[in-house]
Amino acid sequence: MKKMFAAMALGAALILPAGHAMAGKDLDAVRARGQLVCGVAVGGIAGFMVVDNQGKWTGMNVDICRAVSAALFGESEKVKYVPLSGQQRFTALQAGEVDMLSNNSTWTLTRDTALGLDFVGITYYDGQGFMVPKKLGVKSAKELNGASICVLTGSTSELNIADYFRANKMTFKPVLFEDPDQSRSAFFNGRCDAYSGDQARLYATRIANAPNPDDYVVLPEVISKEPLGPVVRHGDNQFEDIVRWTQYAMIEAEEHGISSKNVDEMLKSASSASRRAWARRSGSTRSGSTASSSRSVTTARSSTATSARVRFSRSHAARMRYGPRAASNTPRRSGEQHHLRPRSGRRPRLEG
Repeated sequence: MKKMFAAMALGAALILPAGHAMAGKDLDAVRARGQLVCGVAVGGIAGFMVVDNQGKWTGMNVDICRAVSAALFGESEKVKYVPLSGQQRFTALQAGEVDMLSNNSTWTLTRDTALGLDFVGITYYDGQGFMVPKKLGVKSAKELNGASICVLTGSTSELNIADYFRANKMTFKPVLFEDPDQSRSAFFNGRCDAYSGDQARLYATRIANAPNPDDYVVLPEVISKEPLGPVVRHGDNQFEDIVRWTQYAMIEAEEHGISSKNVDEMLKSASSASRRAWARRSGSTRSGSTASSSRSVTTARSSTATSARVRFSRSHAARMRYGPRAASNTPRRSGEQHHLRPRSGRRPRLEG
């Protein structure tokens, strides 16, 4: 069984205020509703967010929403999932139609500063690439001069392709879609020479949607940096802290080997490394409230088969992005910023 959200509750009790006086309008609204409304990607991405025939969502990004629900309500299933296209997602969040996004949105300067939104951390560090039919005989993206390329609108992918082809003195014909299902269908039906998007999306699409995955190949070039993570509205620091530290705690749970099977034992152990870690960060173990919250979190279940297709675990990917301490990468002293500090070259994108 995959490692769960269990240790997230070790930090959740430290984030949530005892009363409602410190809460902002977004946190108050979520509590009053009794449900978290989480924006996910329309069409889904295998391993990150997919919906079955019964309407049940699973995947790594879905797990973020479920963990935030567990931190807020003590139950991981108090979540309503709203599928949003690339063009709809930020407008829906700004308008209050959803409380947060967990749908593989790229953290950029413009999005984080000009839209009234805040990115709370990086869940997965991706990069854009190209997938082509193997029969095309193309081995490199630099052989795509004049090609037609299927790509989603409202994403950073459009600009990335234009920049890459311009830099390499090539031309291309964009075939734009708002719906990922239509884009995938057009590519597999031969309407486009290539399909472009984040590499995780390309590999997931090849595995989950291709008529025969072996007939398609993802080219080796990675033409951009795509730091992906949850997004909330700007202005409610309390709610933002809950989402951020919930994600950090999930990463820390994996690092310390905490799962639904051993969470009670970990909570009872005074010598537990995870207990000591959270005690250092808070100055108090607050064992009563933490234990109660943790027991409720153990009811949460991570996605299985689809998430297994994701090539890197959260903790492994985090270490690759930020170095050995990335899984915790949290303040050691009071007063330090509550943000991951990427090493040089590993930061939110400056492009829009």
